Amino acid sequence: MTDGLILPPGAGRPIGNSGMTLKLGEETSGLWSVFETVVQPGFDVGAHFHHEAEELFYILDGELDLLAFNPSVRTEGDWQAWESASGDKVARGTTGSLMYVPAGCAHAFANPGTTPARMLFLVAPAGHENYLRELADLPAAGGPPDPSAISELRARHDIHQLTPLRGGGGPRP
Repeated sequence: MTDGLILPPGAGRPIGNSGMTLKLGEETSGLWSVFETVVQPGFDVGAHFHHEAEELFYILDGELDLLAFNPSVRTEGDWQAWESASGDKVARGTTGSLMYVPAGCAHAFANPGTTPARMLFLVAPAGHENYLRELADLPAAGGPPDPSAISELRARHDIHQLTPLRGGGGPRP
């Protein structure tokens, strides 16, 4: 039998300047990676999906706009107006809200407010921290990373972007 893991508040490994802290990853579990993250005002991860990964988002503090459905009509620039075939729309998640995303489901989150939000973010299978570390290494000296390098990295890690990522200083799940 293997022992478990207990982390005190604030413990974990920061991932670059992403605002994300790795709590549990593939070094400990083959099943999932767990992160605590701060989502800055104005940050929008952009709608995307994964063929293989499942994700769970739990808002610890603050508010986030949440999308977890495939739209009946996909518009190019803004996922905020999307609607599912059954009438689901983007939701405003507050402290204690949970969003589950099965593999293949379009999803996004954004912080439309003026204060940071905090969330717990789980990804199965484990290993998402490898993508985040590689992403943190991409920025060119004194400038943003090359968009083609980001696209290649995302494709390699089963991240299929549907709308653009917007805003800086936020996580990049």
